[in-house]
Amino acid sequence: METKNWVDRLAYPFKENYLQVPGGRLHYVDEGTGAPLLFVHGTPTWSFLWRHQIKELSKQYRCIAVDHLGFGLSDKPKSFSYSLEDHRQNLGRLVDHLGLNKVNLVVHDFGGSIGLGWAVRNPDKVSRLVIMNTWMWPVTEVKPMMQASKLFSSWLGKLLYINFNLSPRFLLPQAFFQKEKLTKEIHSQYLGPFQKEEQRWGLWYFAKALAGEAAYFQEIYNQRPVLLNKPTLLIWGKQDKLIPYSFLEKWKETLPMAKVVELNTGHFMQEEEPETVTTAIQEFLTRT
Repeated sequence: METKNWVDRLAYPFKENYLQVPGGRLHYVDEGTGAPLLFVHGTPTWSFLWRHQIKELSKQYRCIAVDHLGFGLSDKPKSFSYSLEDHRQNLGRLVDHLGLNKVNLVVHDFGGSIGLGWAVRNPDKVSRLVIMNTWMWPVTEVKPMMQASKLFSSWLGKLLYINFNLSPRFLLPQAFFQKEKLTKEIHSQYLGPFQKEEQRWGLWYFAKALAGEAAYFQEIYNQRPVLLNKPTLLIWGKQDKLIPYSFLEKWKETLPMAKVVELNTGHFMQEEEPETVTTAIQEFLTRT
């Protein structure tokens, strides 16, 4: 069993919970009581990303934060497919295991395609949406993202991701606008799950997914009408180098009733402006 002695238990003081799913053990946080808040991370992060929100919001809500297989404290099997569909199914298994209903879904990065992928199949279980620097449509027309994904799908990309740990070591710091917010201590918590080469397969599969899973994105985007009447909050980091600002405009077209909060942050606004993010979510839940 993998040792977790790298976890900062002061920053991340939550009890470990596990669910056995096809492929391995899925780790999740489950703190507080009340209406459920389900946090879904992307890459190369894990439930640690949501620690500030969990600490504060668990005073009023039941806060659940999953670690996808291949990330955080979950198992990292080489044999798992790491497809977005299988991640979506695992999220559904967790929701069913916990008996969640009227879920307030909070998604970021690839957590959007996974979490919203679950939501369009289960709209009756969704109460509200909080969407942060993500997408739910094919990005085949966005040349920089497609070029990067095709590069990462190659033997060179595999080398960079598996052997050199490209994503958490180099790409994550580049995605910060307020660079001082990524301290060595915090960075170590994002490097911790991927210390060995055999722990990095989930990272590489996400890198390939933009170019390789267009059909999945098209499927969930086609089902977007089932989300139109869900109260929605868009929290957007305007200085994101990974996801173009134009995606915010597409979200406004996709979910025109959404409330929008723009922040002067990079991709990881949960790290750069944690209090602002928490307050925005709290006020949104209270008002709606």
